[in-house]
Amino acid sequence: MPEDTDYSDLIGETYLDAATIAAKVREMAGLISRDYEDRRILLLSILKGGIFFLADLAREITVPVTIDFIAISSYRRDRREGEETRRVRFLKDLDQDVEDEHLLIVEDVIDTGLTLNYIVQSLKLRNPASLEIATLLDRPYRRLVDLPVKYQGFQIPDEFYVGYGFDYRQKLRNLPQISRLKI
Repeated sequence: MPEDTDYSDLIGETYLDAATIAAKVREMAGLISRDYEDRRILLLSILKGGIFFLADLAREITVPVTIDFIAISSYRRDRREGEETRRVRFLKDLDQDVEDEHLLIVEDVIDTGLTLNYIVQSLKLRNPASLEIATLLDRPYRRLVDLPVKYQGFQIPDEFYVGYGFDYRQKLRNLPQISRLKI
């Protein structure tokens, strides 16, 4: 498709409207604020999808927060003996030291958990005071690793979505709602 293609015809029915998302974000922020009373949290988002959730969540949390980002790339290595191996590579690391910090990874969606597990294990080596996970959308039935997700928004079916950070070919992230993608 040409670069100037209008993808609006791929926006399906609204799955979660803006008001429903906002209410869930407020609810999650309330729990987080209560759990982190008298502590500062470092909110960590994985670029790019989680930035909308991160921004809204940070505005609703009532304890002090700092924010940082990482960017990752997931790729496949050469096949060896008939098996493909997946690798994760940091494209952008944290800008600050996280030793003795209370980390909260803010994710847009968790599926298999493989990439997030790699990130969690990497961050634990940096000796944070605590490390928890918050996700707006969750598919626990697809999980291949045991991840302790402390704050969960919505459990969702195995479909593709756009809006509120979710994209199709880097487009449609800015929709205020989460809609099904018609592909």
